[in-house]
Amino acid sequence: MEAKPKRRGRQVLRSLAAAFVLLIVFMLGVNVGSGQISLARHRAPSAGLPGRLNYGSVNQVYQSLKDNYDGKLTEEQLENGLKHGLANSTKDPYTVYFTAKEAKDFNDDLNSTFSGIGAQLGQDKDGNIEIIAPIDGFPAQKAGLLPKDIITTINRQNTSGMSVDEAVSKIRGQAGSKVKLQAVRGHAQPLDFTITRQNIDLPSVKTKTLAGNIGYIQVTTFADDTADLFQKAAQQFKKDNVKGIVLDLRDDPGGLLDSAVKVSSLWLAPGQKILDEKQGSKVVDSQSSQGDDILHGIPTVVLINQGSASASEIVAGALRDNNAAYVIGEKSYGKGVVQQLINFKDGGQLKVTVASWYRPNGQSINHKGVTPDQIVKITPEQAKADQDPQLEAAQTYLNKN
Repeated sequence: MEAKPKRRGRQVLRSLAAAFVLLIVFMLGVNVGSGQISLARHRAPSAGLPGRLNYGSVNQVYQSLKDNYDGKLTEEQLENGLKHGLANSTKDPYTVYFTAKEAKDFNDDLNSTFSGIGAQLGQDKDGNIEIIAPIDGFPAQKAGLLPKDIITTINRQNTSGMSVDEAVSKIRGQAGSKVKLQAVRGHAQPLDFTITRQNIDLPSVKTKTLAGNIGYIQVTTFADDTADLFQKAAQQFKKDNVKGIVLDLRDDPGGLLDSAVKVSSLWLAPGQKILDEKQGSKVVDSQSSQGDDILHGIPTVVLINQGSASASEIVAGALRDNNAAYVIGEKSYGKGVVQQLINFKDGGQLKVTVASWYRPNGQSINHKGVTPDQIVKITPEQAKADQDPQLEAAQTYLNKN
């Protein structure tokens, strides 16, 4: 999920979201990851749609519900249902209406402050609810959930036809409470998980020094604090005269486009292209390096996997296409659509897909992902034994170059 500033504010991308689905609701959080979100900017209206909808038939349905429904309904419920329904009618998993509460949850999740199980949800091409990336060290990952796991039930409720937002709201809950999930992995038998929710408040950047004076920096999500934390880490790497850098974007579901651009800019000379946004075949916006390239020329490996989405794919693609980094790991998630975030007076928000983004080499990422220069997989046995052949491959590459 990503976002970039309009001129004030920001735009979140896949999310991918997500979009990053990237909605980028980080679940657990949000699928931010899901895509990219910005404060409103003018775009041409969709061709062929009327200036106003005819609500005659909608009122017929309302009257029938009012006269016949055996249960409680409130005016607020019905109005929110209409708003959610309008967004859902696009059949785009990244176009979502948020109530005021849902909008607050979305923004909390984007900055990794939420109570849940610590993973990002998305939808696959068949509309199934799936895990994009569990967050390292948190309940979902500890329970054994993996990227691409299909969530079939939540507390015994079937997820068929369920939106990502609905799934997220059912999985989230008070810290200390439990949620029961059933998941399908590949063609194996369903797996049952009972997971205890917890409060999750994460710094988005972690650093350490590896053997051979190699700087290691992990970005868990591209949040408000990412650019500043990354800048400080980059300055320290420069001061320490590191031999090389490992940029770990594995299981990073995305976040703010602005953060992704600033991070990429630390390697790229001013003016080098980071991405294009297109509507159809028309380029409507471009992002280029902002300068301050203090890491320029330092050998760098970017690590990605199936849980790398949206903003993390932007960075991996930009560094790879500008010959600033070598990419190792597995093909990334493939979230390459842009969302715009529109705020309403009542606190509600609409996250709407407005464009697709393209790598500097002209390739679309959506449903394709970034393919590493060197494919290295981690087997379940290696993961269980805390072995990391991807990181080992990165260190080997940097020690040879």
